[in-house]
Amino acid sequence: MSTEELIAGACAGTNPRCQGRHVLAIQDSSEINLQRHSGRVDGLGTVGNGSDLGFFVHPLLAVDANEGACLGLAHLHLWQRTQGKAPHYKQLPIEEKESVRWIDTVVAGKKRLTEAATITAVADREADIYELWDRVPDARTHLLIRACRDRNLATVSDMTLFDWMDQQAVQGSDRITLPVTPKRSAHEALLHVRFGTVTLKKPGNCSDKQASPHLTLNMIDVVEDAATVVGNEAPIHWRLLTTHAVGSLEEARRCIGWYCQRWHIEQTFRTIKRQGLDVESSQLEHGVRLEKLVVMAFSAAVRVMQLTLAREGRTPRPATDAFDAGEIEVLQHVQPTLEGKTEKQKNPHPRPSLAWAAWIIARLGGWKGYASERKPGPITLLRGLQAFSAIHQGWLLARLAIDKDVCIR
Repeated sequence: MSTEELIAGACAGTNPRCQGRHVLAIQDSSEINLQRHSGRVDGLGTVGNGSDLGFFVHPLLAVDANEGACLGLAHLHLWQRTQGKAPHYKQLPIEEKESVRWIDTVVAGKKRLTEAATITAVADREADIYELWDRVPDARTHLLIRACRDRNLATVSDMTLFDWMDQQAVQGSDRITLPVTPKRSAHEALLHVRFGTVTLKKPGNCSDKQASPHLTLNMIDVVEDAATVVGNEAPIHWRLLTTHAVGSLEEARRCIGWYCQRWHIEQTFRTIKRQGLDVESSQLEHGVRLEKLVVMAFSAAVRVMQLTLAREGRTPRPATDAFDAGEIEVLQHVQPTLEGKTEKQKNPHPRPSLAWAAWIIARLGGWKGYASERKPGPITLLRGLQAFSAIHQGWLLARLAIDKDVCIR
């Protein structure tokens, strides 16, 4: 099976789950660094400092905008860097740059997620590309991207985007809980919010002569209050550009909440790397096989994310989001072996919800099952899925042996 066929299979079930929904299509890039295997592995490009061996991954994750449930993988792009940047790189057409992946990935997601009522593509600063803003939005597709470039304004000749926003009055404040990241501690942050409508001038280095000379977008400026900053960490400062209407504090808060869903894709990267499946330690010896392994790892990582988000039963998602009918049958048989005699030791979620399945998988991963205990995290759920996979394979083999015995008799 080719890498492309594996990707298509990994994304196959996502579109039906998106039917009639507003979907956040969250994309980001990461590298698979295999330098420790240099001299043993072939068929790789370069990553990191330009001399390490490996390749890049760029997934598109579908998340329900209202419920926060992970609906599945919508696209996955893999590529290798075989040479450095060309001379006059900035003047090249976007189609000849690696950054075209931000456009191509959203376009691929739009084609795949035909059942979604609305798609909002969410991305960090690297996706702040004029051609993306110009080409992708339509009646069904919006963008929500953290601004990277302090662009010139078409309506104010002597002021740039960031300067203009800094002069706007704070229109409200909000408290949100921020998850831990490699650069930030988990904490509750007090955020001050500004917003307004801006008209951006087409940059001089935009190579697309057909691009609109200016674009009107909405900007949300989010700054953390110094009182909630942890230690010497940098305060939160998000400048978010969007095609969504932002005419009130409530609409600004909604966009901020959607942007915060980006942590799902960051956790997916952690799951396929050293905190989970550790694909960078694989003993495979060819780039194509390693790429296929990474596709399968993403399938597993998305499943872990679905279970993590469903574990408390706040979103009414069915177990079929992550398991087929045969696997659900096995889960039903496994459940009684994991429950205790008291109500506190029983699965509290309705069968066959995704929360019900998450409880079983977490128990298989070593979680004790008590509500007072810390909730099972991605690594516990990954261990549980690995244990369940072995049980499921044993179940299938037993069924096969029984069926074969019946046929012989």
